[in-house]
Amino acid sequence: MAYTRKNITRLTASEKRRFVNALLEIKRRGQYDDFVRTHIAYFTADGENGLRPAHMAPSFLPWHRRFLLELEEALRRVDSSVTVPYWDWTRERTRTSAPWTADLMGGDGRASDRRVTTGPFAYAHGAWTLKVGVTDGEFLTRDLGRSRDPIQLPDKNELEWALKDGTYDVAPWDSTVTRGFRNKLEGWGTGRGSVSWRNHNRVHRWVGGAMLGAASVNDPVFWLHHAFLDLQWTRWQSRHRGARYLPAAPPGPGDAQRGRIVARREKMPPWDVTPDSLEDVSRIYRYA
Repeated sequence: MAYTRKNITRLTASEKRRFVNALLEIKRRGQYDDFVRTHIAYFTADGENGLRPAHMAPSFLPWHRRFLLELEEALRRVDSSVTVPYWDWTRERTRTSAPWTADLMGGDGRASDRRVTTGPFAYAHGAWTLKVGVTDGEFLTRDLGRSRDPIQLPDKNELEWALKDGTYDVAPWDSTVTRGFRNKLEGWGTGRGSVSWRNHNRVHRWVGGAMLGAASVNDPVFWLHHAFLDLQWTRWQSRHRGARYLPAAPPGPGDAQRGRIVARREKMPPWDVTPDSLEDVSRIYRYA
């Protein structure tokens, strides 16, 4: 029977506590740090050689869908009632609204070093020490809204701009494409600075701190953010009936993207799964 992922604003006090406790438990066991390692390992940019399964490519959405399921399975082995909630950043848009509460994600980082000092993931509590990352910092950091050069979270209009595009993705299947739902949602835009960050990318920038870069999984809000993106894929599918993941077939010989992207029925590392197998997850979970 399919289970339900809820909006964070609809979680009961008990559901929040169980979700947080399950996260803390898999962190205590060392499992959580493996998720950070996985994201770092598959965070490959356009300018690098090799396959790009996780970012700047069509498989951005199915890869993170499988990643979310792996995390959710680990949490549910601790507490079978737990599911990953989602953060609707088009509605909860301030530094003090959900999920930035003491009973869920905790709040902003302090001004001096951006260290998070409130909530269950504060370093002082001793349960959330960063052990895997691209820097040596041991504490969770945030800079909600980017204090020195403020930016806003994406709004409903920006999300709608992505959702109304009826094509999943287009050649050359990377961060430079200006058409297609995938990149409009992932958010690699044209220009420089904050104007080039759209939807997914802008949210990472707005949260700041640990959410910047390949080790962004160190901030547990990563999962709430990506659950909302996953919801948008289901909404896009409902709106554009019959639209499928693209490309359907691998790029041909001589194509610069050959061997660099995942086609519909090709396997995505590090799992033995294809984008095709993840297009319909209605038997596993649904969104409320």
